[in-house]
Amino acid sequence: MKKLLIITLFALMALPMMAQSNDKKPGINKENCTFTNKDGKTFNLYGKWQIVESFPDIKVQIVESFPDLEVKVVESFPDQCGKVKFVESFPDVKVQIVNSFPDIKVKIVESFPGVKK
Repeated sequence: MKKLLIITLFALMALPMMAQSNDKKPGINKENCTFTNKDGKTFNLYGKWQIVESFPDIKVQIVESFPDLEVKVVESFPDQCGKVKFVESFPDVKVQIVNSFPDIKVKIVESFPGVKK
């Protein structure tokens, strides 16, 4: 009886920790069009992006097939999933272009941008 009580207490103490870890899973959230990195920070996969050489928010690989996200480059109103405006200052997301070990794979398109299912 005492062992059962101790096991139950440990299980109840572990539940809040498990709930916190599942709130911000690393990866792409297709419903919200967001990306969560390993540190638990969440970034929109649309908006104003700045290409940087170091300290990125997201590492991106440009591909022609099997992308995670299809991006349309726009000059105004980057307010929908996959629409991106490249800027030099005041970005929403800092992106580093890499050839290997990306966080997400991106294909540049002219129409129908968004997260691929």
